[in-house]
Amino acid sequence: MTGPENTGPENTGQAATRRMPVLDEPNGPPEGTGEPPAGATAPSPGPQGRARRFWSRRRLPAALLSLLLLLGLALLLYDVVAVRAGRKAMQWRKTLARELAERPLDDTWVLTGAGIAAVLGLWLLLLALTPGRRGLLSMTRYRPGVRGALHRDTAALVLRDRAMEVAGVQSARVRVKRRKAKVHAVSHFRELDEVRADLHTALAGGIGQLGLGHPPALAVRVSRPGRKG
Repeated sequence: MTGPENTGPENTGQAATRRMPVLDEPNGPPEGTGEPPAGATAPSPGPQGRARRFWSRRRLPAALLSLLLLLGLALLLYDVVAVRAGRKAMQWRKTLARELAERPLDDTWVLTGAGIAAVLGLWLLLLALTPGRRGLLSMTRYRPGVRGALHRDTAALVLRDRAMEVAGVQSARVRVKRRKAKVHAVSHFRELDEVRADLHTALAGGIGQLGLGHPPALAVRVSRPGRKG
């Protein structure tokens, strides 16, 4: 005879315990990690800040002004040192001091000199407050610290190629400025309204693909070729 089965607490617990099914974990990372799932495409970054214009270094005006100031100050310093050393002052400084002391303020030469100085000052102030480099079109920034620009002639060439792809366009002339892109196309067949509509659609898409921060407004004009002879 076999003895009674062992029904102790250990065997009873083993019999009552069942293995639960294993759930497949998703391909993505655990919750809270913030990482995209494997194989997922990262979203494209959006525009980063405003597309500001490029500022010119103004090298030529700055170099000319610095050179003139350097020569004038060097000549004045030499004359002052010479006078301190016991020599006579230069004739130009004597004449200038006498003229400034004797001539009235409403004198023609005084007014002319003041006008020239004011014009030069306004010109330098204008150069300091304006960015310059009008031939560059700022592009949209998609990464911080990275800036790009497109030459206006290059943008005009791209839009001209787009215009020549439109059916019915024989020739096209494009001028791109900061605020407006002017297109004049010559069509030798098809209705002018249809050509103008197709040109507007194609060029609007071309301007959008240039990636400019401030896309220029589009102005399209279509005409027939002139008569020969």
